[in-house]
Amino acid sequence: MKRRHPMRWGATLLAGGEGGEGGGAAFRLWAPDATQVSLRLDGGTVAAERDPRDGTGGWWTVRAGHARPGARYRWRIDDRLDVPDPASRWNPEGPHGDSVLVDPAAFDWPDAGWRGRPWHEAVLYELHIGTFTTAGTWDAAREQLPRLAELGITALQVMPVADWPGRFGWGYDGVLPFAPFHGYGEPAAFKRFVAAAHALGLMVLLDVVDNHFGPDGNFLHAYAGGFFTARHRTAWGAAIDFGRPEVRDFYTEHALYWLGEYHLDGLRFDAVHAIRDDGAPHILEEISGRVRAAFTDRHVHLVLENDSNDGTRLAAPRTSGRFDGQWNGDVHHCLHVLLTGEHDGYYAEYDAPVAQLARCLTHGFAREGGPHNAEGAPPRRAAQGRVPLSATVNFLQNHDQIGNRAFGERLTTLAEPAALRLALAVVLLAPSPPLLFMGEEDGATVPFLYFADWAGELREAVRRGRIEEFAHFPRTAEAARQGRLPDPCSARTFARSIVQPGPDAAAWRALCRALLALRTAHLVPRLAALAEEGHEARDAGRFVEVRWRFGGAGAGVWSMQANLGPEAVAAAPPPGACLHAAGQAQAHAPTLGPWSGRWHWSNAA
Repeated sequence: MKRRHPMRWGATLLAGGEGGEGGGAAFRLWAPDATQVSLRLDGGTVAAERDPRDGTGGWWTVRAGHARPGARYRWRIDDRLDVPDPASRWNPEGPHGDSVLVDPAAFDWPDAGWRGRPWHEAVLYELHIGTFTTAGTWDAAREQLPRLAELGITALQVMPVADWPGRFGWGYDGVLPFAPFHGYGEPAAFKRFVAAAHALGLMVLLDVVDNHFGPDGNFLHAYAGGFFTARHRTAWGAAIDFGRPEVRDFYTEHALYWLGEYHLDGLRFDAVHAIRDDGAPHILEEISGRVRAAFTDRHVHLVLENDSNDGTRLAAPRTSGRFDGQWNGDVHHCLHVLLTGEHDGYYAEYDAPVAQLARCLTHGFAREGGPHNAEGAPPRRAAQGRVPLSATVNFLQNHDQIGNRAFGERLTTLAEPAALRLALAVVLLAPSPPLLFMGEEDGATVPFLYFADWAGELREAVRRGRIEEFAHFPRTAEAARQGRLPDPCSARTFARSIVQPGPDAAAWRALCRALLALRTAHLVPRLAALAEEGHEARDAGRFVEVRWRFGGAGAGVWSMQANLGPEAVAAAPPPGACLHAAGQAQAHAPTLGPWSGRWHWSNAA
């Protein structure tokens, strides 16, 4: 099966592109600030013309009858600056090198029958391709997929791959949103990865960054300054002007491209609280609406990271203009405080972590408003409403919560094993879709550090920025002053982050497998009938009890009791059958030991 997404931006192979009459390729560039544009194609130069169909005069076009797949090209602006195609499908030497003309139909997809999986079956696994294996490539990652499927994972969430300069990076500073990072392998390798995942029943979601461009390799300012606006600011540089039709088109096509041409099962939109759009509908609503209209024959899932916890953007799966899920930082923050005792930074907002966790597990969020990391923003307030529990993606660890620490520590090095095992069960056995971070299933203890292969002044600025940032935290101030922080631009820092199984990997893997098997057998078949409201929680000290209600033919109550502290507590067992006990818990004992919990199912409504 062939898949090609037609785009207004970029390069398009024409019919007969293998040499027949009318073949070649058409190239389009939006460059409203340029007075002269040409295309440098395989060593030659072709003058571009203003598109006569465009009333604004901003579009430039070239039709090159001799262009073939594999041809290298760049745009030349005002006979002074060579730039990559901003909609390039492939830049094998990175954004400072040539773009390559790709024939998407050259890849023969073997997964014509794949329709995805419903959202309630999602067990997400976040991975960074560069550190997921020693080789750090799509092909090497593909070889690891069977073990994830065997574990009980159903969805892979790949950290951003939009191309950026250098040898390594997290991916959140991409500058070519349509081109997969050159260091991971060619586009066909990414497609092989997706096809292999589908063959194993695994969905693949991609993390995309629509809120900013990275600081190196973005040339849009030189010829399309209108892509950006001074009306808004972001923490990372110029804000994108979503009020311009061309810019809106760029980002809606960006979403449709990845979902269509790469047959992905969903997208995770990074930091949407930083996407400012004064128009109507908001760009996020437009992207959702376009996606829902384009993919009606399979499950496609749209997930947000939204520090403001805006529940109005969330709804049942496939709702046009809305999103299926959102990363729930509140659950992480509550559990992190309980596991580590840390209260600095944004953890200070979680001063009643057990009660706040109880609210998250029954109503969705503990806090709303903000975002909490915006300069000058008012404090976030206690959440008042509720969101569908199916829309809150819960986790103990992810790239941010590990990598944004000064030393990239995982919870395996910060928390007691018994406490961490209980917290893992709390996440995996709640109705909300859970997320694991790569290595978590193997009890990994290696850090996941922040790394970015910048050079020159940018390299020094990033180093200084990290020192200044962590000098404000009591736990890291001394290390920052003494220059003991890991160098984010060092290849050694990157290499230290390559995931390796921890010393107790077999035990952690057995626990994850058992918990996910229990989820699959007892929770997943009932999740479609999870009640919209009526869930109950009570807390006392470090003890929390939650009862989730299910309707339909198999109506009943799924109960959790957890002692999130080091002292035993009295706890009358809930009704029904005990399906899992953690720590020192016993099914029907009147007490719960330290860091212990139990889960019951009752058919009684």
